[in-house]
Parts: sequence; C-alpha cells; structure tokens
Amino acid sequence: MPDTLPAGVVLLLLACSVMTSMITASLGAGGGVLLLVLMAFWVPAAAIIPVHGLIQLGSNSGRVAMTWRHIDWHVIAAFAPGVLVGATLGAWLLVDLPTYLWQLTIGIFVLYLCWGPALPKLAFGPAGIFCASALTSFVSLFVGASGPLVAAFIKQIHTDRHTTVATFATAMTLQHAPKALIFGVAGFVFKEWIGFVTAMIACGFLGTWIGLRLLTTLSNRHFHQAFTVLLTLLAARLLWQAALASGLWAS
Repeated sequence: MPDTLPAGVVLLLLACSVMTSMITASLGAGGGVLLLVLMAFWVPAAAIIPVHGLIQLGSNSGRVAMTWRHIDWHVIAAFAPGVLVGATLGAWLLVDLPTYLWQLTIGIFVLYLCWGPALPKLAFGPAGIFCASALTSFVSLFVGASGPLVAAFIKQIHTDRHTTVATFATAMTLQHAPKALIFGVAGFVFKEWIGFVTAMIACGFLGTWIGLRLLTTLSNRHFHQAFTVLLTLLAARLLWQAALASGLWAS
C-alpha cells in the first residue's frame, strides 16, 4: 500500500469501492464519479486520475464479465474506434485547459440528454457514437468525469436496464484502458499503487455482484427514473464545481 495513505483511510476507501460499484451496477452510473470525489480527500492530486482510471478499468471489466450477455455489440463496435482517436489526440496534445470548462460543458450536455428534446436518430448511429466516444475519451484523460456523459448518451439508445448497464460498463472499460499506458509513458509510477488498486478492484467486484442482484428487482421504468435523477444530480454537481473553480460564485 502507498505510504501516503494510512491504514484506516485504505479500509475506508475499500468500503467506498464496494458501495460505489454497487451504485453503478444497480442504478447504471454515478459510482465512478462518487469514488473520484471520495479519493480526492486523501489521494495526492497527481495520482487521482491515473489511479482512479486503473481502478475503474478493473471494476468495469468485472461488470462486463458478469453482464456480457446483455452487451449491445453494435454500439461498442462504433464506440471502440472513437476511444483510440480521442485517447491518441489527448496524449498527443497534453493540453492544460481549465477544468471548469470541461465540467461546465459536460454538466450542461448531461442535463440536455436527460431533459431536453431527443437528439436526431443520426446522432445514435455509428458516426454519432464514434464522435461521442472520441470526445469523451479525450476529456476523460484530463478531468476523469466523462462517465455521466457516456451514461446519458447510452441511456438515449436503450430502454432495457440490463443492456444499459452492460453496454455502459463495456464502453467505460474501453475508455479507461488507454490511461495506464498514457500516464505510464508520462512518468506516473503505478508500481507504488498496485496493491491498493488491486484491493479496490476486488472490493468493486463484490459491490458489482450485490448491485446486479438489486438491479433484477427494478422494473425498466423505475430504473430509468432513478437513472435520470442520478445523472441530473451528477450534472448539477459538475456545474457547481465549475462555478466555484471559475470564481463566478465568489463574484
């Protein structure tokens, strides 16, 4: 375990991994962002996004393994190339744009996808999915909060709760996969965190197992109602963060 984390904090974060994975598996999204917020209290700033990305890669991979029968492979076939384009572009540019701009953009668009007019059908075809994948994969390298946007986009495509959860988990597995390589090349030392990451993934697997059993007790209608409310809260939090970071609230 990393020396920067006391044993009590490690145990607390392991419990949080169970809880947040359970939330994502049962309600479709939200757990990854919540875990990112919790980790920010104790994990050094330089390690948050790479370590969180590796944990989410393992947690979503476990979710994929348990839900693979429900994955919409047509969506994933269009999503995967976009991940490569977005991650490659992000690694090449290594931009340092203000975080609040991304938070503001993601928050507004999530609210639009949840409550605004439906996007044209063309947006959910292969070209639209590719563009959404490339954009969110690019953003994910810098803010680590693209999950709500991907979830809101997939929510527009599917009405079945199992397909929504499985397809979202697969999309996020693909999106988190390049992070280890990119941050490793950039100089981040994952070796110091590998024990912590492995334990967090194992606890996340337990949370996913519990959450998927809760998912079976929900109807599609109740699932999507809860999903919409959860995404709305996440979007509101992003807008709140953007306002604080930009200084608008203080002014």
